[in-house]
Amino acid sequence: MLEKLKSNLQEVRARGGQLFVFADESVDIDTQEDIRVMTLPHVHEALAPLLYTLPLQLLSYHVAVLKGTDVDQPRNLAKSVTVE
Repeated sequence: MLEKLKSNLQEVRARGGQLFVFADESVDIDTQEDIRVMTLPHVHEALAPLLYTLPLQLLSYHVAVLKGTDVDQPRNLAKSVTVE
């Protein structure tokens, strides 16, 4: 999955997107000028999805608020959840 993720990151970079990557400290992702890597401590595999999701949810919420998006009425939610 890491290689697929890196490929997706390259697609976002190619389209001029800013990348903020939250990664376990054991994952090897190169920090570059347009990629900001936030290193998170290594935790037990069973807890990782819970603990690593929290910073992403907070980032998403604050970015939406800064953009003036109504966070209680997200547009196209079903599409973003069901399409890979």
